Amino acid sequence: TDFRNEKINYKVREHSLAKIPAIVVCGKREAEERTVNVRRLGSKDQTSMGLDEAIAAFADEAVAPDLK
Repeated sequence: TDFRNEKINYKVREHSLAKIPAIVVCGKREAEERTVNVRRLGSKDQTSMGLDEAIAAFADEAVAPDLK
């Protein structure tokens, strides 16, 4: 989590340069709509999804392939 008093675009750019694999962005609009934007390393596109959907997707990714 990054709660610094900086603009969201600045923080996204900074974390992208640090090669963070997945960046989950939640601003005021997303908080009101209960959604998040997910940016993946190496992709300039972002995916908007519901909070519950994002949590389920990350939980599924966290399971090792041999345990699926």
